[in-house]
Amino acid sequence: MKLTLAGLVSLSAVTLLVPLAHSSCTHSDATTNGNGSLFTVSQRNVTNTDFTEAAESTINGVVSIKSFVTPRNSYGYGNRGGGYDPFSDPFFEFFFGGSPRRQQPQQNDSDNESKKAPEQQLGLGSGVILSSDGYIVTNNHVIDGAERLEVTLNDNTTYDATVIGSDPTTDLALIKIEAEDLPVIPVGNSDDLKVGEWVLAVGNPFGFTSTVTTGIVSAKARSISSVTHSRSNSMGIESYIQTDAAVNPGNSGGALVNLSGELVGINTAIYSQTGSYSGYSFAIPTSIMSKVVSDLRKYGTVQRAVLGVTISDLTPALAKEKGITATKTGVYVASVGEGSAAEEAGIKVDDIITAINDTEVRSVSQLQEQINRYAPGESVKVTYYRDNKAHTATVKLLDSKGTTKVRMKGTVDELGCKLETAETDLLKKLRLSSGVQVSEITNGRFKSAGIKDGFIISDINNARVRSADDVKKIYEAILADTDSDPVMFITGVYPNGQKKYYAVPLED
Repeated sequence: MKLTLAGLVSLSAVTLLVPLAHSSCTHSDATTNGNGSLFTVSQRNVTNTDFTEAAESTINGVVSIKSFVTPRNSYGYGNRGGGYDPFSDPFFEFFFGGSPRRQQPQQNDSDNESKKAPEQQLGLGSGVILSSDGYIVTNNHVIDGAERLEVTLNDNTTYDATVIGSDPTTDLALIKIEAEDLPVIPVGNSDDLKVGEWVLAVGNPFGFTSTVTTGIVSAKARSISSVTHSRSNSMGIESYIQTDAAVNPGNSGGALVNLSGELVGINTAIYSQTGSYSGYSFAIPTSIMSKVVSDLRKYGTVQRAVLGVTISDLTPALAKEKGITATKTGVYVASVGEGSAAEEAGIKVDDIITAINDTEVRSVSQLQEQINRYAPGESVKVTYYRDNKAHTATVKLLDSKGTTKVRMKGTVDELGCKLETAETDLLKKLRLSSGVQVSEITNGRFKSAGIKDGFIISDINNARVRSADDVKKIYEAILADTDSDPVMFITGVYPNGQKKYYAVPLED
């Protein structure tokens, strides 16, 4: 079995790839209010088992998202023909629905420099309108790698969309279209969902727009990496709502709603042998989505807090090995990071965490979901067992760098220079097939690293560059990778033939 992200790469790829209630209350539109909140929470009571009103009240709040890219020979994963072939990417067979997580520029045939290929559709997915002025939440894998995004409303009106921010760790993204008075799905509380409760999935499977399917909540706080052996950073935080509502490629980023028509999750993945629905689908709960979206809108990036511990589920075997008898469930602390929030609060190896702010955590996924609600600098009460005795500690959360600093989304402008494709004659003289020349150096990261005017960049982090756009994409990919320090390792040459190497840190 394998996990398939529920977005559609191309309509031809489907066969090739294998990753209720009637409400008497009024509908509440979500808008940006005075305190900066992006959405309004609607509370309504379910009075009977009729799907129609929930479907009718939500179908217009779900959009179709098409991603486009201009094919160039600058992309490749070992494709000897030079062009990027998504089906040659071994990671792509596992996760699809947008572009691969990494698209690194490679060697380009200089004979094709002047040829501009026509724009092609890269992917197709769904999104949910969160505010009447055009903010839309979707999956990161739906928009990843796109050069242009086209949003189509249920009335067939189309808009180009701008990416406000994305978070590969939770596989969420926030985009915006310039529109007004849009229909909105109110945000509900996923914590209130119960196993066995009816839910509806709304999206665009296989390109069929405005499709509604229904099922029940099969499980909550479901972790799936242990089943899929996922290596993707997009699965870094996972506490999914598992349902048996039919979700297929194209549903990625669509709405999971309760019987009152409230958004409770963002449909993301299916568990399948074929790439199509065969039993279970997974949605990111609004308990995770709400903070991520708010951070993306305010800062352009997520303010993510961490405890600073290595953890695992408490299993019967582990409990027996460690002599743990006071609790049968919880999260086992395998190691504590030096200088981490957990260490500062006195949490130690072999402790068993059982609650965050009095909310029970029975598994790693539940603990992740709880911590993900908070920002660095905020404090939480941690309940844990040590030597079979209950304890509590107040933990002031830190970020992955051990600080409480607010982080803003960086832009390539912070490099402090002008970038343009080097002239063909100069490239030939220096025996380079491609390169980007630096000019008009100002105060910025390039100047701090020692780069001077005229320098021609040939490679960044072992990836070929041929345009300023390639530099921008690599820059953004580096910042999106939370698994390593954000540093540009640049190889290039000055017009006099002097070859130089520079390391440019992208974070202070």
